[in-house]
Amino acid sequence: MSNDKEERMPESFTPEEPETEIRDDRENIHEEPGLKQMEPEEPEQNGPDQEDDTEDGEDTAERQDDDIENDADISEIQDDEDDEDISEIKDDAKDEGGTDRMSESTKKKTRRRRRRKGSMGKKPWIIAGSIVGALAVIYLGISAFFIGHFYIDTEINGQDFSGKTVDDVENYIKEQVRDYELRIVEQNNESDVIKGSDISLTYKESDDIQKALDAQNPLLWPKAFFSVSSTNVTIDVGYDEEALNSKIQEVKAVTQEQTDPVSAYPKFDGNSFVVEPEVYGTAVNMDVLTQKITEYITEFRTELNMIDEECYMMPKYTSESPEVQNACDAMNQYCKASITYTMENENVVVDKELISTWLKYDDNMQVSLDENAVREWMREFGKKYDTVGTTRTLTTPNGKTTEVSGGTYGWSVDEDSETKTLINSIKNGEVTEKTPAYVQEAASHSEQDWGNTYVEVDLTDQHMWYIVDGSVAFETDVVTGLPTPDRETPSGVYSILELKRDKTLVGETDPATGEPIYETPVSYWMRVTWTGIGFHDATWQSSFGGDRYQSVGSHGCINMSYDDAATLYGMLSIGIPVVMHY
Repeated sequence: MSNDKEERMPESFTPEEPETEIRDDRENIHEEPGLKQMEPEEPEQNGPDQEDDTEDGEDTAERQDDDIENDADISEIQDDEDDEDISEIKDDAKDEGGTDRMSESTKKKTRRRRRRKGSMGKKPWIIAGSIVGALAVIYLGISAFFIGHFYIDTEINGQDFSGKTVDDVENYIKEQVRDYELRIVEQNNESDVIKGSDISLTYKESDDIQKALDAQNPLLWPKAFFSVSSTNVTIDVGYDEEALNSKIQEVKAVTQEQTDPVSAYPKFDGNSFVVEPEVYGTAVNMDVLTQKITEYITEFRTELNMIDEECYMMPKYTSESPEVQNACDAMNQYCKASITYTMENENVVVDKELISTWLKYDDNMQVSLDENAVREWMREFGKKYDTVGTTRTLTTPNGKTTEVSGGTYGWSVDEDSETKTLINSIKNGEVTEKTPAYVQEAASHSEQDWGNTYVEVDLTDQHMWYIVDGSVAFETDVVTGLPTPDRETPSGVYSILELKRDKTLVGETDPATGEPIYETPVSYWMRVTWTGIGFHDATWQSSFGGDRYQSVGSHGCINMSYDDAATLYGMLSIGIPVVMHY
C-alpha cells in the first residue's frame, strides 16, 4: 500500500504553472500552488494501509514545516535592498520540479551574505575611531613637548628661540656675553665698536625666562603656526654705566661737527610748487643713541645702524611725508588765480609768479596766504599809480615849461577795499581782468592826469587860463595870496569843489579880539580847497596882475575883477581840475 500511495501522490499533487518571479507580497508567496498543503485521500481499508497513511501525513507535516522555513528565509531576503542578491537567492530556491523551495545550501548562502554585509557596515566607524585616537595621541604628545619648550616662531628680546628650552636660552645668553661686541655704523661708512669687556658686561640669572615658558599654554601650540609669538623678557645684564657713557661720547658721530637737518618743504620751481627733498644733518640725537645702544646690548644684537634707527636728529618731514605734498597741492590751488589790472598804458598781472611769494606754511605744513604781504604790495601799487600830490611836468599856454606838485586832485587807489578783493580772488582761484577800486579818479592816466579841460593859474606871472579841450577859452590877470607862510596861495593840482553865489568869507579868529580877522561878502564864490582857498570877485582891488600880490596879496584866494569872476563862474562846473604853479 505504501508503494501505491507513493505512486498516487504525484497524480493528486500536480502543481499549477510555476511562477517566473518571486513576488514581493509575502501572502502571494504563501499562496503559490507549489506550496499548498496536500489533502490525504480517505483510506479504503484499515490496518496496514492506515499506517501508510500515517506515514504520509508525517511526510506532509515535514514538508509544511519546510515551507514555513522557506517563507521566513524568503521574507528576510526580500528585506535586503540589493536586488541582484534577492534575484540570485530566489533562483537558487527553485527546485527541479519548478517549486520555490529553498535548499539547505541556499539558506546557508543567504545567512553568510547577511553576516558579511553587517560586518562591512561597522568597518568605517572602526577606522574613523582609530584615526581620531591616533591624532589625539599625537596632539597630546606634541603638547607634552611644549610643556618644556617654547612655541614655534617664539622670539625673546628679538631672538628666535623656536622649540628651545629655558636652558637653551640661558646658555645662548651666556655665550653672547662672553664674546659680545656692538658695531655702530655711522654716516659716510664710519663705524665704532663697543666691546662687552669695555663695559664689564655680565649676565644676571633670573626666573624671567622660565616665567615666559610657563605663561604659554602647551595645548594651544597650533596657534604658533599662524602668528609670531614675541615675548619681551627682562634679561638682566650688568655693565658699568659710566664706562658705557664714556664709550658713547667717543663715538665719531658724537665728536664731529653737528649740523641740523632740513625738512622737505614746498618749493616753487617757476611753474608750480614741488617737494624739495629733505637734507640730513650730522647732529646726533643723544637720547635716542643712548637708548638704542642700551637696547642692542640687552638683546645682544651686534650691529647698530644709526641712520636706520634714527639716532641722528631727523628732519620732521621727508619727501615721502604726505603733509608736504598736501601743502604743495594747497599752494598750487592758490596759484591758479590770475588777476589782471588794466591800467592806461600797461597791464599789471597778479599771477602764480607773484602769488607764490605770498604763500607760507607753518611747522605743521598748514598753508596760508600772507595777507600782510598782499596789503604791502597793494600799497606799492597805489604809490605807483596814485597821482595825488605827485610831481607833474606841464607846459603853460604861453610856452613856459614847469613842474607842479601837491594838491588834492588825481588818482587814488582804494587800497583797503582793493586788498580785500584781491585776497578773495586769490583764495577762490579766480582768473579775471579789472580796474582797481579808487577813492577818487582823475581825467586821465597820462602824466597830465587832469586831461585837456582845466583851470591853470601861474602864481609867478599872476595870470590864469581856463582851457577847454586843449584851447584857451578864457584868461585874465589875478592877485593871489601874500607870499608869507600863513597867506600864500598853495601850489598843486586841485578841483572845483563848490560854486556859490553871494558868499561871506570869514577869516580865522584873532586871538586878541576873539573875532574873525575878516568877514568879506563876495558875489561869486568858486571853492578850490576845504581850507578856504578859491576864486572870487575882489572889488576892493584896484588892479590885477603884476607884482601887486607881494604887497596887497590876499589871504590865499585868487582875486578877480567882478566881471571876470562872473564870466568864469558861468563857465565852470564841479570837479573841473585847477592847476596852480609857480
